[in-house]
Amino acid sequence: MPSLKAIRRRIVSVKSTAKITRAMKLVATAKLRRAQERLIQLRPYAKRVNDMIVELTAGTDADAHALLAVRPPKRTLVLVLTSDRGLAGAFNANVNKAAWNWIRANQDKREHIELRVVGKKGRDFFKARQAAIGHIYTDVLNNVTLERATGIGRELVAAYVDGHFDEVFIAYNQFKSAMTQIVQFERVLPLPPAGLDDGKGATNDTPPTGVDTIFEPTKDAVLDSILPMSIDVHVYRCLLESVASEMGARMTAMDAATKNAGELLGRITLQYNRARQSIITTELMEITSGAESLKG
Repeated sequence: MPSLKAIRRRIVSVKSTAKITRAMKLVATAKLRRAQERLIQLRPYAKRVNDMIVELTAGTDADAHALLAVRPPKRTLVLVLTSDRGLAGAFNANVNKAAWNWIRANQDKREHIELRVVGKKGRDFFKARQAAIGHIYTDVLNNVTLERATGIGRELVAAYVDGHFDEVFIAYNQFKSAMTQIVQFERVLPLPPAGLDDGKGATNDTPPTGVDTIFEPTKDAVLDSILPMSIDVHVYRCLLESVASEMGARMTAMDAATKNAGELLGRITLQYNRARQSIITTELMEITSGAESLKG
């Protein structure tokens, strides 16, 4: 049996751990609330942009714009969104495994599959598997801005338009609740006929009807402006989804860790009390035996 000193040291250690996990849970809860607010504000805008794309591209030839052109999928680019920190349950593992499983299932069907990774956790995961990583973005989810999302989106658009890649996918965690995050693997380029994901896990199957839209100066000019912007908005929404998912996963994980620490502390305290009682009983028996021997 461990000594009382060792048990007391472990009790102090578990208490300290519980304080840290409790503080991390509170921080994640506050950040989750802010991330949810930003995401809720963006989703209607992203949906309206998606509706506009569906309306603009309805009946449009695939060769009308570079972002609509469909080519044989020989070279594929996959953008994977992870975080820079752990202690968030299965948040990073789920999206990394989903992307890796897709790569293994499709690598024989394509000449080249390249990754661009957001977050150190994704970088470490794919480097360990010797995957082809083109670019790594760090310190993104800690401070998601439209400017940073636009920069990533324009790099994806440039890689596709220049012909370096024939299709672009994005893998991320879609936020449903603090307890539920769903891994999404979506094609971003070429733009799907039904539009990009609207933020609710679905795309529009049919264009809006009953609206007579006039495009100024021309429909082609509007396409040149709105299609690249839609990629930027989509990347921005996916980043916000990932932030909210990370905070929800971390809050849930730290809550479970705090509860586990409390249960462990109860068991260790019981062990300490039993060891202390055993020592006291042994000392009492020794005193009693000594007193009896003196009487004899």
